[in-house]
Amino acid sequence: MKLQASPDTICVHTGTQFDHHVKGVNTPIHTSSAFGYMHTNGNKYPRYYNTPNQVAVVNKLCALEHAEDGILFSSGMAAISTLILAFLKHGDHLVIPKEIYGGTYHFINSELNRLGIEFTFIDDTTVASFEKAIRENTRMLFLETPSNPLMKLTDVAAVAQLAKDHHLMTAIDNTFASPINQNPMLLGIDLVMHSGTKYLGGHSDLCFGALVGSKANIAQVHARAINLGGSLNAATCALIERSMKTLSLRVERQTQNAQAVAEFLSRQSGIKKVNYPGLSSHEQHALAQKQMKGFGAMLSFELDGDAAATDHFLDKLQMIVPALSLGGVETLICASAKTSHLKMTPEQRTSAGISDSLLRLSVGIEAAADITGDIYQALQ
Repeated sequence: MKLQASPDTICVHTGTQFDHHVKGVNTPIHTSSAFGYMHTNGNKYPRYYNTPNQVAVVNKLCALEHAEDGILFSSGMAAISTLILAFLKHGDHLVIPKEIYGGTYHFINSELNRLGIEFTFIDDTTVASFEKAIRENTRMLFLETPSNPLMKLTDVAAVAQLAKDHHLMTAIDNTFASPINQNPMLLGIDLVMHSGTKYLGGHSDLCFGALVGSKANIAQVHARAINLGGSLNAATCALIERSMKTLSLRVERQTQNAQAVAEFLSRQSGIKKVNYPGLSSHEQHALAQKQMKGFGAMLSFELDGDAAATDHFLDKLQMIVPALSLGGVETLICASAKTSHLKMTPEQRTSAGISDSLLRLSVGIEAAADITGDIYQALQ
C-alpha cells in the first residue's frame, strides 16, 4: 500500500534522488553543463530545465501543489514573464487586479503594450470585477492572493469557475500563502507561480522562481522558456532542495507568529489599520478560512503619521530589519512605497491604496514576544 504523505513528509523526502553507489541520503549535485546524449531518454541541458537537480526541486514542489509538472526559473519575474508570454500573443487580453506585486505591475505596463497584448487592471479582487473586465479577446485571468501589500483575498474557486465558464486560462501568484497554506490547483487554477526567493528558499540567500501546472500547460511554457533562457544552475538547485526540506516547519512557525503580531498591532493606539486575513476583523476572514489552511506570515499595517514619522519608526527598530524581500527566517519590514511598489507612480500607489505610512511585515521564526517587543519600543 502506498502511503499518502503529508506536506511535512513531502518537504523532507519527495524528489530526493538517492545515489545508490555511495548511499548518500541527499540528491548529488551534478555540476555538469554538458551531458551525454547517446542511449538516453532525451537531451539534458541546464537551459532545457531538465537536469537532475532541477528535476528534484520540481518534483518536490509539484507534490506540495498537487501539480503534474513544473519549471524552475532564475527569478520570480522570469517565471511571471515567461508564463504570460507563453500563453498571450498580439491581440490577446489579460485581466489582472490593480493591487499586485509592483514588479508584475511594472512588467505588464512597460512590456505588454509594445507587444500588442491588451490588459485591464481591475480595481478590486471580486469575482464581479473579473467578470466585468472579460472581453471577446480575453485569454487569461491572473490572481494574486493574499495580495501584496494589503493582504486582499480573491475567491480562488469562484474565479477559476468563472474562467472555465468563459474558456479562459487562470494563473495565480501563490508566493505569500506558500504551498503550505494554500493549494490553488485544488481550487481549479491552471498555473501556480511562486517567487521562490521568498518562502521556498526561506533564508534570504537565494533568488529563483517556479511555475507548476498540468503537463500540457507546462509543455507550452517550456517551449517559450527555452528561448528566454531563465534557467538555474545545479548548485543553486541543491540549496533550494535543502531549504525546502524545512518549508513546512518554517511556515507553520511564521504563521503562528504572524497571528500573534497582528493581534498585538490591532491593540496599539499608534496604528491606524492592520491588514491580516487571520484577524476576525479582516473583511475577508471567512474567505480565508474557506480557502487557506493557514493565514500566512505576511501582514501590513499603517502608522498614524506621515512619511517622516514612518522613517523614524523604522530607524528605532532594534531586531526587525528594514530590508527588501520577504519570507526569510528573520522578520523583515519595509515601506512598500519605497520598495516593492517604487516603480509605481505616486498616483498609481494612491489608487492602489498604498500610502507612505504603510509598512509590510514579513514575520520570521523568532520568539513572537521579541518581535512584538521590538515594535512596541519603536512605537514609543
